[in-house]
Amino acid sequence: PTGFSVLTTFPDLLFIPEFVFGGLVWILVASTKVAFQLLQGWVMFVSVFCFTLSTLLMCLYFCGAHGGKSSWIAVDAFYHSVAALFYLSAAVLQASVTITLRPTNDDAAQFKMYQEDIAAVVFAFLATLTYVIHKGFSLLRWKSS
Repeated sequence: PTGFSVLTTFPDLLFIPEFVFGGLVWILVASTKVAFQLLQGWVMFVSVFCFTLSTLLMCLYFCGAHGGKSSWIAVDAFYHSVAALFYLSAAVLQASVTITLRPTNDDAAQFKMYQEDIAAVVFAFLATLTYVIHKGFSLLRWKSS
């Protein structure tokens, strides 16, 4: 499909929750105190990378750059496979950081950041699930083309 009809086909409709969940991970991790730069840096890289590439891929679909070629289906399946793997690793790392940073005292500011980290973990796993579902249907579409 081309144009806005991209948003009416099932696997491509998943671009919207990918944007929402990935953007929320990006915002939530950026708004908290980054205690483990290497681990949370990977989470930020994954969320920005996937957000940017999903935007680019969807814009190319909107413009009709794929021209109906089956190679674009392979690109879509490959990208969503890599993105699902990246997001799974980022979600596990963010969960590990969140468990490590659990507040031990009654500091309200620490508890607020802890809640934001929990929300980032939840949205990272939701983004992972969305990318896995999109990957599965993209692979089925690629196999049938």
